[in-house]
Amino acid sequence: MADAIALIGRILLGAIFVWSGFGKIGSPADTIQFIAGSGLPMSDAAYLASVLIEVGGGVALLFGWQARAAATVLALFALVTAATFHAHVADHATAIQFMKNLAMAGGLLQVAAFGAGMFSLDALLDGRRELHRITRRPA
Repeated sequence: MADAIALIGRILLGAIFVWSGFGKIGSPADTIQFIAGSGLPMSDAAYLASVLIEVGGGVALLFGWQARAAATVLALFALVTAATFHAHVADHATAIQFMKNLAMAGGLLQVAAFGAGMFSLDALLDGRRELHRITRRPA
């Protein structure tokens, strides 16, 4: 049961990053303008990095491939995003965005600490490596 819950958790965590990343791809000018308006330098590079992190990390998390590393990068991304874009709690909506990012980082750190679970590419690949180690004949 725990591995099924881990799968559902990874899907829910990864989906928001994939969705957000594709949203950025769909409106690059708006996203770059938003980034520049926040005072961050090199908004074009920040845009590209955010798309790569969100889509790449989100897909890796969905499939459970390099899940610990992907979750760590996404957790740091969520914390940086919270501090950069949502830390100035001017209204209730911004406060919720800030807390949402903190909560996502917490869930991602759970994946980083405990892994992707049995229903993941990580588990499949680890099993194949172990099987190869066991069945390999000495030279």
